[in-house]
Amino acid sequence: MTTDSRSRTRAARWAALLLGAALATGCATGPNANPADPFEPYNRGMTRFNDNLDKAVLKPVATVYRDVMPRPVRTGVGNFFANLGDAWSFVNNLLQARGLEAYESLVRFSTNTVFGLGGLLDIASEAGIERHKQDFGLTLGRWGVPTGPYLVLPLLGPSTVRDTAALPVDYFVGDPVGYVNDVAVRNSLYGLRLVDKRASLLHATSVLDEAALDSYSFTRDVYLKLRGGANTGAGDEEGGKLPDDY
Repeated sequence: MTTDSRSRTRAARWAALLLGAALATGCATGPNANPADPFEPYNRGMTRFNDNLDKAVLKPVATVYRDVMPRPVRTGVGNFFANLGDAWSFVNNLLQARGLEAYESLVRFSTNTVFGLGGLLDIASEAGIERHKQDFGLTLGRWGVPTGPYLVLPLLGPSTVRDTAALPVDYFVGDPVGYVNDVAVRNSLYGLRLVDKRASLLHATSVLDEAALDSYSFTRDVYLKLRGGANTGAGDEEGGKLPDDY
């Protein structure tokens, strides 16, 4: 087994352990727990951990990135990673039997890759081709798998039990960056994507902090609505959706 394979296997095992720990914690939250959020004590604690990490590391780095990097460069970086996402959206739209959305995702990826300098330019949007973002968690929802309870993950933030179970597929199968053999280059791409995404959300998080009396509840409710509701029984045949800046 190669070093890369071993690291991926360890990551998958850690994800399973974290999910199991969260489920065990949530089972002890008592009869008055929010049905959509029975793990709320754990989730709030993990949210505080993530917020503190964000304030100490991610937000300062993202702020410097935003202030130093010219806007056209940041736009190109965002376009590049969004274009990679269109390839996985094509697969998930196909799995969900969304013919038009799958076709447009494929056209977007092909157009931007060939004519948009590898995706740095978003030619497809200029041509009016709509983006249909999907991931494997939403595909499971389309197949009838319920979202399950809300779950906050270390570093990754808001999720659900269904979306957490789908993460290994999104990460190991659907993320083109993971197929880069050079470890240093791959990790650099992961870091750049994380910083660029955080920089794009600087204004939104500032507004949220100022506007929401309880930012945790607000984030939870919006996330569950986007992901197809807080179903714990029947699945959601629409599977939910992803906003363009997700």
